[in-house]
Amino acid sequence: MAASASNPESICYTLISVQTDNESINEMNLRNDLEKGDTKAKTEALKKLIYMILNGEKFPPNLLMIIIRYILPCQDHQIKKLLLIFWEIVPKRGPDGKLLHEMILVCDAYRKDLQHPNEYIRGSTLRFLCKLKEPELLEPLMATIRGCVEHRHSYVRRNAVLAIFKIYVNFEFLIPDAPELILDFLSRETDASCKRNAFLMLIHLDQVKALDYLNSCLDQITSFNDILQLVCVELIYKVCIANPSERSRFIRAIYNLLNTSTSASVRYEAAATLITLSQAPTALKAAATCFIDICLKESDNNVKLIVLDRVISLKESASGAEKVLQELIMDILRILNVASDLEVKQKVLNLGLDLITSRNVEEMVHLLKKEINKTQNESILANEETSKYRQLLVGTLHSICLKYPDVLVTDQLITTLFELLSMDDEVTAQMIIAFSREFITKNPQHKSLMISKILEAFPSVRNVKVHRGLIWLLGEFCEESDPMQIQETMNVIRTCLGDIPIVDSELKKLEEGEANEEQSVTSYTAPSKLVTADGSYAAQSALSIVQSKSGDKSKIPPLRSYLLNGEYFIGTALANCLVKLALKFKQSKKDPKEAAAKIINSFIAECMLILTSILHLGRAKLQTNGNVSVINEDDFERVALCLMVLSQINSNNATSSEIPQLMKSVFLQDMRSALGSMLWSTKQEKEEVKQEKKKDKRFVESDDHLNFSQLMSKNQEMFENQFELSLSQAIGGNIGATATSSTYGKVSHIADLLSTSKLSKVTQLTGFSDPVYAECYVNVNQYDICLDVLIVNQTNDTLQNCTLELSTLGDLKLVERPQPIVLAPLDFANIKATVKVASTENGIIFGNIGLCLISFLLSH
Repeated sequence: MAASASNPESICYTLISVQTDNESINEMNLRNDLEKGDTKAKTEALKKLIYMILNGEKFPPNLLMIIIRYILPCQDHQIKKLLLIFWEIVPKRGPDGKLLHEMILVCDAYRKDLQHPNEYIRGSTLRFLCKLKEPELLEPLMATIRGCVEHRHSYVRRNAVLAIFKIYVNFEFLIPDAPELILDFLSRETDASCKRNAFLMLIHLDQVKALDYLNSCLDQITSFNDILQLVCVELIYKVCIANPSERSRFIRAIYNLLNTSTSASVRYEAAATLITLSQAPTALKAAATCFIDICLKESDNNVKLIVLDRVISLKESASGAEKVLQELIMDILRILNVASDLEVKQKVLNLGLDLITSRNVEEMVHLLKKEINKTQNESILANEETSKYRQLLVGTLHSICLKYPDVLVTDQLITTLFELLSMDDEVTAQMIIAFSREFITKNPQHKSLMISKILEAFPSVRNVKVHRGLIWLLGEFCEESDPMQIQETMNVIRTCLGDIPIVDSELKKLEEGEANEEQSVTSYTAPSKLVTADGSYAAQSALSIVQSKSGDKSKIPPLRSYLLNGEYFIGTALANCLVKLALKFKQSKKDPKEAAAKIINSFIAECMLILTSILHLGRAKLQTNGNVSVINEDDFERVALCLMVLSQINSNNATSSEIPQLMKSVFLQDMRSALGSMLWSTKQEKEEVKQEKKKDKRFVESDDHLNFSQLMSKNQEMFENQFELSLSQAIGGNIGATATSSTYGKVSHIADLLSTSKLSKVTQLTGFSDPVYAECYVNVNQYDICLDVLIVNQTNDTLQNCTLELSTLGDLKLVERPQPIVLAPLDFANIKATVKVASTENGIIFGNIGLCLISFLLSH
């Protein structure tokens, strides 16, 4: 946050909530409050003065001595806090660039605060000195700052180390022996936070001394505090990246931290560093085990996600890591028991799917079956989360069974999956149906087992869409060579339909007055006469049935209840299924005896009876729960077509014998080829998506450091890995800057790295074909916006009194209005305007160009 519009280098490093009101500050009242007000009035006046400076207003120089005389001696802690902010942002140099004489008095006040008996005042003053950029003010304080390193309180010592660090980085000549001072401080310091700050400073100032200290206490690193251990691991990582020959010296210390530390962050960093130091299977297994243990013990889901991403990157980047992780796959799957977030579970399942082999596939499937059984208990998770987790498990089992069909497909596994069909989870059931369809297509040797399990689960399903999918599976995959299976399928369908014909059976129940239909009401109306297509009359009965609203619904067979409720689309699926079953049943009965023909005729007749019952029900205008359900024309035509095909199957007429052959080709061959084509195209799409993901994949770790070259000081030492170092040197070479590296990766500051071009800030204001073309360069300087507008006369006439009119919306104020100019033919000129910003709210600047076009209009 800039401190003054006149001095762009005066920077405020403290974020302050600036007042948004535009209340004008009276300088006389402000002076009176500072001189004669009580503590509260002085505090408010000092706040107003700070807000005024931050808003870019000019600081009254005569108030500086008043602050020094009346505010600086105050011992109130709030005033002292505000004074630290005030001295941070106030202009300390005059117009000639020299330090103001009054700042000598302020320097003396700094010295007194550094010697104050209150450790909080000392520490806060030391933190303030870290932001001070005037060496003339710091030089008289160096002796006092050195003395604070010996203070009894750790808060003062910790901030004194930070102050020495910043002063050495910015003004090395003020304290040239800082590394030796900090090394001596480290040898006798006992507080963990102080040692951490000192060691971190030593890493950045003199890595050789930091390594010497680390080597001297390498055996005691496991007894350090976790914050100091983290810094030690950071140093080891940087050193080993810059100088790989040092790896053997530190790898044992990393192993010790990995096994003995109680801090999850230390173990995580140690495991990540160990992978960098060594690619041996032992090191990879130790790091992977550490990552898994962190996931099992840490309850934060964000931590689990970060660590799992690290394990995934380990599998894909390190050679030999995949074999190591395959041995730990069951430990990885244990995370499912402790994870509460669905994203974590998905990552674990995806990782397990990538690591599965023929050796661990049975164990993994056994664990997934247990997880599926757990999801049936709704108390574990919310219903929605349970459903999504169950879908993930089913999808994972789907992929595994397709990959290892002969190993996994057992009665127990298939039974576990098909038990989910009876639950109120339609998405999971659809996934199981899709799995069954693809599995049977690719593994026909397991067709009989799958069909038998479908027949077992068929009566317990209570969802019309699920039943429709199961009917399609039965019709498509029933064995042609097994007439018993076809007959069993027909028996199951008949059981789920109930008594047929449906309309007659319902009427019969009403007439007999059965107990389970005592709430049903049947009413008759006079039959209406309809005219058919051939001109004859057909009688249509009107039947009205009101179904019971109690538990009797569960006694109605499922397929029958769908049809009574008007779900006739399932009737079309049933019609297609019966045609396929009839064709396959006839093909399975190759015995030319008369008994076989009777069996085939009986089967076909039963199929035709079912379809005619559906058509009759659809035209009967049933009233179910107050709604009249009538079959639509599309469903009626499909069922009628299937009925016609059934009637022609055993036709002996030579002319009509072509119809069964055509229908047999459509129902048994073309539909199967369409299924294979769909599965193949789906597989191709998945492979294409997978290849695209591999091409576009970029690994960005969530804990990677962000290095901003523009924010680094000239004397600051930066330790990077080899890639970052090479990249910096390459960029530096492109822009003409030099970059030198030392033994451990020391990189000097690159001047004006990736500086923003002015061309990127140019905004076009008019069209290229307009008589006057205008474009604007926007320069934002703290709280001022300077508009540099280029105006080009693209005509052959002189434009007099050419004026740029600007207006603003929002908290923007036009300070300087552009003056009218005269543009010669094909001439150009620059016009500047200044806009003042009053707040951080969005604002709009708009305008137009006015011209004196007398000569222009006359000539045209």
